[in-house]
Amino acid sequence: MVRVRAAVLPAVGSPLEIAGIDLPEPGPGQVRVRLAAAGVCHSDLSLSDGTMRVPVPAVLGHEGAGTVVSVGEGVTHVAPGDGVVLNWAPACGSCHACGLGEVWLCGNALTGAGEVYARRSDGTDLHPGLNVAAFAEETVVAAACVLPVPDGVPLTDAALLGCAVLTGYGAVHHAARVREGETVAVFGAGGVGLAALQAARIAGAGRIVAVDVSPAKEDLARAAGATDYVVASDTTARAIRKLTGGNGVDVAVECVGRAVTIRTAWESTRRGGRTTVVGIGGKDQQVTFNALELFHWGRTLSGCVYGNSDPAVDLPVLAEHVRAGRLDLGALVTDRIGLDDIPAAFENMVAGKGGRALVVF
Repeated sequence: MVRVRAAVLPAVGSPLEIAGIDLPEPGPGQVRVRLAAAGVCHSDLSLSDGTMRVPVPAVLGHEGAGTVVSVGEGVTHVAPGDGVVLNWAPACGSCHACGLGEVWLCGNALTGAGEVYARRSDGTDLHPGLNVAAFAEETVVAAACVLPVPDGVPLTDAALLGCAVLTGYGAVHHAARVREGETVAVFGAGGVGLAALQAARIAGAGRIVAVDVSPAKEDLARAAGATDYVVASDTTARAIRKLTGGNGVDVAVECVGRAVTIRTAWESTRRGGRTTVVGIGGKDQQVTFNALELFHWGRTLSGCVYGNSDPAVDLPVLAEHVRAGRLDLGALVTDRIGLDDIPAAFENMVAGKGGRALVVF
């Protein structure tokens, strides 16, 4: 056993507690990782408030990168000393979705989240949030949850590849399939939204409109690739149509997960356009459409899980964009914090402040 510090969620709706936990040595098919950095994602907030359900008590954090400390029997694709990105949704390769090649929809990806992986100092069992428990100095994960950090990507920045970038980039390139010259609106300028803005720029989009409730995020959004910035209000859709000659954008990417934002993204999309929903909302967030408008507008509305990405395939592609200077991982980070600052980072997310907070160990 090794004792490390971690951010523990004792119960749904409870504040996070920074506490010592006891990690076992890795067993067969497992890897122990010393974290270099972990991103604070809105999905962690959704887990803590019960919007998404996981067994508790748990150590949250699913976006991370670090160095392999030791490996269990049978692990051959990484070795002690290797830099790795944590993959919170490893595909099983054998379920129906995996058989269709849709590994981001794997029905068994979160099986590990239901297992006990560590204990508090008082002996209480702990679960690994979304499989990887990245809000800790070290973690023990299944071998399928680690991927080698691609060459040319700094280890600390590589943490962002594990969720924000795979999700934002994938939403634009895989789900919405943005084509060169198309107009794009991205709703929400947090970590995923900023990644989506960069992805739209990489795709060669023409006009790129960023939408957020905070005027303070305009500089962040423009640095990521936005050509226009709209402060969210009840006239957002009208403002976007005005920017696009009265038509609306070809593609809207919603990264918030609220019914009103999804509806606004839909209304901001041109006739025949595509609206992709990335944000995770609660089951009480009901979005309504009437039958006539569905026919008249001919729009496509689609969900998007993990950017519809296959991390093993997409990480090398993202790394090439980083090496070529097209993708700036550092620009997604608005705050570099310590483990003890995670509760305050959660409060900032609730208040809609900042982009991505990165816990640097």
